[in-house]
Amino acid sequence: MGLPTLEFSDSFLDSPDFRERLKCHEVELERTNKFIKELIKDGNMLIAALKNLSAAVQKFSQSLQEFQFECIGDAETDDEVNIAQSFKEFSQLLSTVEEERRRLIQNADDVLITPLEKFRKEQIGVAKEGKKKFDKETEKYYSTLERHLSLSSKKKEAYLQEADAQIDKERQLFYDASLEYVFKIQEVQEKKKFEFVEPLLAFLQGLFTFYHEGYELAHEFEPYKQQLQFNLQNTRNNFVSTKQEVEKLMRRIRSADQDYKPPGQWTMEGFLYVQEKRPLGCTWTRHYCTYEKGSKTFTMSNTENKSAGKQVPEMFKLRSCIRRKTDSIDKRFCFDLEVVERHGVMTLQALSESNRRLWLEAMDGKEPVRRSASFKKEETFLNEAGFNFVRKCIGLVETRGERLSLHLQTVYGFIIAVILKQSVFSTASKAPVDMDLDPETWDNKTITSGLKNYLRSLVSAYPHAGYLKSICLLPESDDQNYRVCAVHALVHKLPERNKEMLELLINHLVIVSAQSHCNLMTVSNLGVIFGPTLMRSQEETVAAMMNIKFQNIVMEILIENCTKIFHQPPDPNVPLPQPQSQPGSRRSRAICLATGPRKPRSLYTPTLCLADAESEYQGADHHRGTSSHHNLPKIRRWSSIFLRHLHNFLTDSPHTSRVFKYF
Repeated sequence: MGLPTLEFSDSFLDSPDFRERLKCHEVELERTNKFIKELIKDGNMLIAALKNLSAAVQKFSQSLQEFQFECIGDAETDDEVNIAQSFKEFSQLLSTVEEERRRLIQNADDVLITPLEKFRKEQIGVAKEGKKKFDKETEKYYSTLERHLSLSSKKKEAYLQEADAQIDKERQLFYDASLEYVFKIQEVQEKKKFEFVEPLLAFLQGLFTFYHEGYELAHEFEPYKQQLQFNLQNTRNNFVSTKQEVEKLMRRIRSADQDYKPPGQWTMEGFLYVQEKRPLGCTWTRHYCTYEKGSKTFTMSNTENKSAGKQVPEMFKLRSCIRRKTDSIDKRFCFDLEVVERHGVMTLQALSESNRRLWLEAMDGKEPVRRSASFKKEETFLNEAGFNFVRKCIGLVETRGERLSLHLQTVYGFIIAVILKQSVFSTASKAPVDMDLDPETWDNKTITSGLKNYLRSLVSAYPHAGYLKSICLLPESDDQNYRVCAVHALVHKLPERNKEMLELLINHLVIVSAQSHCNLMTVSNLGVIFGPTLMRSQEETVAAMMNIKFQNIVMEILIENCTKIFHQPPDPNVPLPQPQSQPGSRRSRAICLATGPRKPRSLYTPTLCLADAESEYQGADHHRGTSSHHNLPKIRRWSSIFLRHLHNFLTDSPHTSRVFKYF
């Protein structure tokens, strides 16, 4: 039930009913006053919480901005550049959001707290002052009235007339105070409807403007998010491929001889114990030693010295190296060195007999050593038998048109391996040029396994070291057209037979990728599969494995530009890629959110925004059509299938039975 009406005429009567109705208004004003006080207190707490949240988000944004991504290797793919730059883009996005929140916080005090406090003091406070005046005049009037009524009628007429004038004056003052008080109470009750609610509406207006700004930023963030998801998926695919290759390399290194000498900068390197003569005998100190055969430079670094600072290695010019006779010293595996910088000999102790033989062989010691190869690998050659074999395999698969995998099956058939040993895996003079693959005998997965094995085992088809280095530098360029032109030029620098074999295979992969809607073998997937196969480094190191991602990019360029690369002459003015002095400089050109002046934000209207937001979102979906946003579920599904089968491919499991389908 609402508040009772206060009539001005009732203030003259000042009846108990009028006083009761006036009391109801006074109670309501007091309740409103207390509520505004609590609301101001809660509003200040909300603003303080928003300030704390803003400070925490800004600290989080600053941490993202200051972190520097570092990737393995001297070069980075486009995916790695964009991923490395993503934290700075996230930081910029959060900073933009916090800028809008800062405006909200700055305006909150002027929009919410100050108007409420002003209404409480200037309206309710004035009404309270009117009540005090009304109560004072009431008490004064009724006390004067009581004294006036107590006057005796025997008083002089002049005195009584003066008393009547005084009571009329007091009554008028009481009536004026009563009327003003009633008017002020009703004025406050009416102003409460808008002056109390308007600050709350304005604050919510600013709050929802902030939320709407976040919605607009999310809308602008959508294309960047989709591109970054694509980069992340590509990086995940490359990671799985590289991880399996590195694990295979680790297993091979683990199973190799203990003294296997991996390829590296030095002819020989490793730990040796050096004899140091003392007055009361001698000590053996562990040093890390290197030897470069071309310049005969031998270096030693003491690894047992715990002093602070970097140790400077000692460098010597080798004169001779002689194996130490067993009966001439009480230590095993010793040999003597003569160097230019010292008189006499230096006695060193190797870690084992085989390790000593490796050092003696590297230094041309007098101990004859036969180095056994750590890895034995059958060599194949790019001869007519190889071309015939590849053409037969590709022809059979394309003619059949069965939806079987060509390149993710690694179960090498036993009989096809025998054929390869007898024909393709032989020298050019002994290999039969015309071989026949019976389509009734060999199924697709056996044929494709042999084809894959042949391509992986080729010796003469490997690019030269200079070509491979140039290929790995291609992704450093941001110009996509230059990448294509550079690959075009590099392909035409290959020997003719290598180029012919590459063209034969790439033409087939173009046919395979054209049916990617059925076989899921997209250009990107084929790049992941054939990059390591055709451009494998001659040195099996972790650094070489890290370059697989660049080889995949080159394969994609070859497939997507097959006609131009193999059927058109290259531009002679295109320079080959050169190493950059600062590989990280490309990050300044990574994908980023929209830059430049942002479109002005109109005043946010909650009701209109809800309708506009829905229609705008639907319109955006309509314009995007079959954009990558709608294809993300398919991409994730394809990628999961691809990665699962890629895992089977790289682990060389003999029980792999699941295959991709193509054609």
